[in-house]
Amino acid sequence: MKEFGFELRVCRWAERHWPPGGDSEADGDRVAIVARQPPFGDGRLDADLLPVARHAPGSWAYYRDALPQPDYPWRYVREAVHRAADRGFVETRKRANRVELRRRYRYPDWVDRVVAIENKPDLDAAAARALSGQLEHDVALGLADEVWLATAATAADVEPALLEAIPVEVGILAVAQRPDGWRADTVWNPRTLDPAGPGTRILERPAGGEADASAARFEYADPAWKRGKRLEIGERAYERGWRSYAETMRTDCRHFRLRDPAGPFPWCGAKDDEQTAAECTGGCPSFEPEPPAWRRRAWPIEGGPGKATDRLLARKRRRRR
Repeated sequence: MKEFGFELRVCRWAERHWPPGGDSEADGDRVAIVARQPPFGDGRLDADLLPVARHAPGSWAYYRDALPQPDYPWRYVREAVHRAADRGFVETRKRANRVELRRRYRYPDWVDRVVAIENKPDLDAAAARALSGQLEHDVALGLADEVWLATAATAADVEPALLEAIPVEVGILAVAQRPDGWRADTVWNPRTLDPAGPGTRILERPAGGEADASAARFEYADPAWKRGKRLEIGERAYERGWRSYAETMRTDCRHFRLRDPAGPFPWCGAKDDEQTAAECTGGCPSFEPEPPAWRRRAWPIEGGPGKATDRLLARKRRRRR
């Protein structure tokens, strides 16, 4: 299976069954929001808007007095204040030629835990070496509470992932398709990291070898920076979810399908296979736009099947939020 399809199935499993081996329904106040390396969009609160949302006062105040000192010019903060007012979670007014603001809603402390899962279905020795550096970076930075590696289960008595040079702090999930659906079993439990403390950002590491005696370069990540970054990750995950793959695919192609109601997952009728976002583009040799007649007939409600696909995935994403 392609890594893209594997990742989608891990996301679907996590959405239903996280935490591993636990009762995902035990605490109705905690919900797992799953996202695939969510890109930046327009719906989230970005790094400029988050300080406004978190520090906007309950009563009118000059924005420079109310908001924390930025490490960039104040004019950008002023622009963020106006964007926040456009989004509707603060109010602004001008008094004595000064912009004042007050919040309409208190920004909740809603991000409880951040869990990072690296997906690698075929974890051979070469793939493990390539992935090890990224996992070491994730562990050293300590931005997430837990770091996991998800890989395809094998028939071996000992999962090969346990024999690779993976940091011991990283948990390992063995993922397989069962008669009742996809399932992930824990074969190594992760060590809980310290997201509230300082982290180490690895900038450069020596290539290794007998002739390389150079030292690694690194810098410390401030706890306040980590706290803000975790909120950014949460905001992006809340906005995008893992089904946003359709936004980078050509759902308007007559060959685009959605298969497996548990996902659903994208399928190419022309290639009779699952496609990735890199493959499903206007440059694909098999790409064929939907016939105009499909859209003129308002199938099934408005637009063609591609628009119906977009609406279906958007509904599923809203349901999880």
